[in-house]
Amino acid sequence: MKAITRIEQSLAAAIALGEDGSCPPRLAGAIHHAVFPGGARIRPQICLAVAQACGEDDPLLADATAIALELLHCASLAHDDLPCFDNADMRRGRASVQWAYGPALAVLAGDALIVRAFQTLAMGACHSPLRLPGLMATVGAGVGTPGGIVAGQAWESESRVVLADYQRAKTGALFVAATMGGAQAAGADPEPWRALGDGLGLAYQVADDIRDAAADPALIGKPVGRDVALGRPSAVTQLGLEGALAHFRGLIAQAAEAIPPCEGGEGLRRLVLGESERLIPASMAEALRQRAALSAIVSA
Repeated sequence: MKAITRIEQSLAAAIALGEDGSCPPRLAGAIHHAVFPGGARIRPQICLAVAQACGEDDPLLADATAIALELLHCASLAHDDLPCFDNADMRRGRASVQWAYGPALAVLAGDALIVRAFQTLAMGACHSPLRLPGLMATVGAGVGTPGGIVAGQAWESESRVVLADYQRAKTGALFVAATMGGAQAAGADPEPWRALGDGLGLAYQVADDIRDAAADPALIGKPVGRDVALGRPSAVTQLGLEGALAHFRGLIAQAAEAIPPCEGGEGLRRLVLGESERLIPASMAEALRQRAALSAIVSA
């Protein structure tokens, strides 16, 4: 079974557990809207790829870890689009949860997904219960304080922000949880996998900054120009468009090099490089470089 099929089926099963007739119908709809249809599902894909590279001996736990991470990611998007943050009307090419169901249900849907994530992880550990405490700690660290995605969102409310700290928390932390959690789900030492997650997470945030500054909203499925409008830290603001592109390429190369020696290393490397092309296609990068060069000429 392809990884993406495995992920979609497991997500559907996890969400179905909370969709019986006793759940308020609009809340159930908002939860479903937040998860389906999804994006690239790259965090669970990476988690499963690492678990397989480490000899995946408990597929149920690997699935549960991957799905927990995706549910947490979806929860963060539902909350990120709220009026108090980005006030976004579009996500993944259609109405955001808060636009489709209202801010109150967007808050509750995100909350429900956070709870469902940890329920999914706990239920998946029935065959390897001794691995659960470490996995709970790893996944929790990727979400909470001091350095998880909650802290990353909170940095936007501070007057002084170190860009690397902001990026590592807002985006990088959940990627670190994906690589380390995949290893832990397979009973392997998670520490050698930290650098891969860290590099991937930083690359994703830089790519997001580039796309926010220069991409077509129809292409990326959400509003652009939000970093400047909201005064958020951005690699483009600090490095310029050309500098951000170079930084992105360097981070992807570092992530690929950080993959520990393993049987599935080549497949993981292809996944990393494939994601690089999906995030910033060569055609987009060239168009952005030309735009940056023209802007420099005009400014001169």
